[in-house]
Parts: sequence; structure tokens; C-alpha cells
Amino acid sequence: MANDWLLLFPEQIRALLGGLPAPLLDKVEEIRIREGRPLEINYSGGKYHFLGAGGSLTLSPEEAYKPEREVTHRLLDLISNHSLYTMEEELRKGFITIPGGHRIGLAGRTVLSGGGVEHLRDITGFNVRIARELPGIADGVLPYLLDKGRQRIMHTLILSPPQHGKTTLLRDLARQISAGARSGREGSRPGLKVGIVDERSEIAGSRRGIPAFDVGPRTDILDGCPKAEGMMMMIRSLSPDVLIADEIGRLEDAEAVTEALHAGITVIASAHGKEVSELARRPGLGGLLEHPMFERYVILHRTDAGLSFRILDGQRRSLLLAAPEERRGGERHA
Repeated sequence: MANDWLLLFPEQIRALLGGLPAPLLDKVEEIRIREGRPLEINYSGGKYHFLGAGGSLTLSPEEAYKPEREVTHRLLDLISNHSLYTMEEELRKGFITIPGGHRIGLAGRTVLSGGGVEHLRDITGFNVRIARELPGIADGVLPYLLDKGRQRIMHTLILSPPQHGKTTLLRDLARQISAGARSGREGSRPGLKVGIVDERSEIAGSRRGIPAFDVGPRTDILDGCPKAEGMMMMIRSLSPDVLIADEIGRLEDAEAVTEALHAGITVIASAHGKEVSELARRPGLGGLLEHPMFERYVILHRTDAGLSFRILDGQRRSLLLAAPEERRGGERHA
């Protein structure tokens, strides 16, 4: 079913969203639901509108549909599969990832214990981020990551602000690297063993260990596992050729990346930021740049014209500037 994510919502919201034109629905990235306040949607990489009570788009909050408590309670019941108490760990983190890789951020009252967040209660805010599979999104990037002389993939860091394409690109890179190629622009190449540490269940969208997205035939996934710990588990027990992780940033993440590189494992990771120079000032990532660990940097940008990217080598010299174009998508979930 096209746009089956509509089934996530209570009937009232589903009916309003379902009344939008199909081309627009295909571009929806976020749906923000706040109890008693205007329902907002984000589409096409940063265009925001409220959803009118009649199902049309509006810039006026006064004209927008405002979900009542009954609707938000029903939404919480649906996304928790009628069993909120079984999702205590997700509530502590502030988001729920549901089948299909869709992530729902939650807002409400925090309950503290020992100086940390124990869980959320009185949940009245939801940010539903729609995940989509875009096979081929990595076609223009992967050839620049191939070290043909040594028959390997180069250590790569993908960089962009939120919602610019990181997770979608990682997903397709995993698929293509795992599957290999029998022919093509860069010739044939064997499929490699890929390990994905999917802390937030977004890259593979796994449900009970089974990925919802095609991440390749030779790919292993550690779902819901903290990145640093997961990378070390992968190194010790699953012997990947290529290790993939989304949104690294903490010191322990950098230490795990370094360990993987020293073990001869290629790392492809992503991080938030607009330029490589920004990362040098971060305690967690600065060391990876000071002793250049990465051989390629892919910097993503979203504009009204579409998705563009730059590729730099390990010395941050430009290898490619791809002009904006409508490339089958961009990231709905990054």
C-alpha cells in the first residue's frame, strides 16, 4: 500500500492527511501533532504548513485542525501497540521507532530518578518522521568511495544538518556495498560483509530483528544498540568488512571508530554539521580529524532545487560538487 504510514494515525487525522494530493503525500517528512494546537506538516525538505480543518494546507494557525485529547490518547495507544508499559526504555529516550523505520519523537512531562530521566508521562506532543526507501540515492556517491587499487571501500564521514539525507544515503550505501555489482560504471565488484549498528532502528527499520528496508544480502544488524558498544560487538563477533553507524558524536563513539579502523574495518558514519571544520571543535570528533582517519567526506545540502552534495578527500580537497537536482528524494529521516 502506498503511504501505508497513514495507518499510524487515528481516523480523524488519517482522513485529513489522506485528503492531501498524492504527490504532496509522497514528499511529507514530518507530521507534528500537539494536543489542542495546530497540526503541522513538513515536506520537501523544509516547507512547513498547518493542516486545515478541511484537509487543506494553510499558513494560518487559526484555520488549522487542532487535535483534542481523545485523538492524542488514541495516537499514543496506536503507536505503542496498546501496551505503553512495555515501552519504558523508549519513553526514557523520548522517541519510539515503529515498523517501517518511522520514528516518533515525544514531548510531555519528564519523570526523574537519580538525576536522570526515567520516563515520560502526560505525553501531548508527537513528531512523526516518515522513513522512505530510495534505492539508487547513493549512485552518484559510491564510485568516489571505492579504492579500486586495494579493492576496498574508503573510510567515510557523511555530514549534514538534520533532515538533509544522511540516513537515507547510509541505507542505500549499505545495500549497494553488501550486494556488490556485476557490471556498471565502475565495473564489477564483490559484495562485502556489512555491519549496521542501528541504535534508533532507523537505518534498517528492523522489527523483531527483521529489517523493513533492503540493506543488502550480506548485512548484519545490531538493532537498538548504543553505537559505541555496538561497534565493539561487531568488531569482536561479526567480522564485518564495512561498519555503518548513524550520527556519531560522543567521545566513546570516536574511540569505537578508531578501534574499528585499527582492526582493518572500513567505517562509514554520519554526523550532524554543515562543514568538516565544525567537527574539529567537538570533543568527541576532533581527534578523528586531527589524525585524519577518514579518507572521504560527503557533505549534503538541501535547497529548493533538491539535494546536492560535495565530496572531499582525506585532506579536505574537493573531488566533486554535484549541483542540486530532484534525485528521487532526499532524506525524510535523518
